[in-house]
Amino acid sequence: MARDRSQRDEYTTPLRRLLIGILVLCLLGLFILWRIDSPRVERFRAQVIDRVVPPMDWAMAPVTGFINLVRDFESYRRLAEQNRELRRELRKMQSWKEAALQLEQENARLLDLNKVRLDPRLTYITGVVLADSGSPFRQSVLLNVGARDGVVDGWAAMDGIGLVGRISGTGRTTSRVLLVTDAASSVPAIIQPSGQAALVTGDNTSAPLLDFLENPDLVRPGDRVVSSGDGDVFPPGLLIGHVALDRNGRLRVRLAADLERLEYLRVLRHHGTETIRDPGGIVAPARVPRQEVRPDG
Repeated sequence: MARDRSQRDEYTTPLRRLLIGILVLCLLGLFILWRIDSPRVERFRAQVIDRVVPPMDWAMAPVTGFINLVRDFESYRRLAEQNRELRRELRKMQSWKEAALQLEQENARLLDLNKVRLDPRLTYITGVVLADSGSPFRQSVLLNVGARDGVVDGWAAMDGIGLVGRISGTGRTTSRVLLVTDAASSVPAIIQPSGQAALVTGDNTSAPLLDFLENPDLVRPGDRVVSSGDGDVFPPGLLIGHVALDRNGRLRVRLAADLERLEYLRVLRHHGTETIRDPGGIVAPARVPRQEVRPDG
């Protein structure tokens, strides 16, 4: 074994020395050739560069790939920022959509209210809501108009769209409005288009109950609920809201007025409804006595 190794060393050692010597000579010749300032040598160097440098593109491939990776990462980061910005704008658009839907519903209620012809003799006093009671057992608001402005107990108060309540106490410069949602509130109403008479009674919730219906089968969710004028407390034809069903299947009234955001109220001057004492005289004219014609002689 030792003899074989020594024989291999005798052949490889001189060969390695020869190759190293040749490589050193080539590098030395290349260095000398690169340092010679001659047009011929310059042309030779240009030819060598043209032949050697283009095939070396593979050596630049990792660097090029890394640069492209960095550029792709920057592009991804910009896309992520744009995606977050688009999500924020989408949330804003959703809030604007909800506001637009609320405005659309309010516009629909206003258009629906414009179809109702109220008594042209009704006038109103506009008051500013000062405060509410804040009690879970009594729901009312305070206005800055009172007896000095001619406000009388029992007059109806509206927010411009629907019925809010009635005056339940007056001072010289202030008055209290009992809301239709209060447990002590009862408003005679008519369901349209069925014409069913009912009573809108508050139970301290946002949707009053609909009681004493003649025939509940004729009432459908979405039907209009207006005041009937019975009892000579509220003027007839005031919009209260629309019929709705709760989870227990009871009929309630979804109020047209927004009781959560009351700023101004209109107190309607109502001095009672003129009663018809002689309906027959309106339906047909008074009878004229017939004259009998007697034959002559």
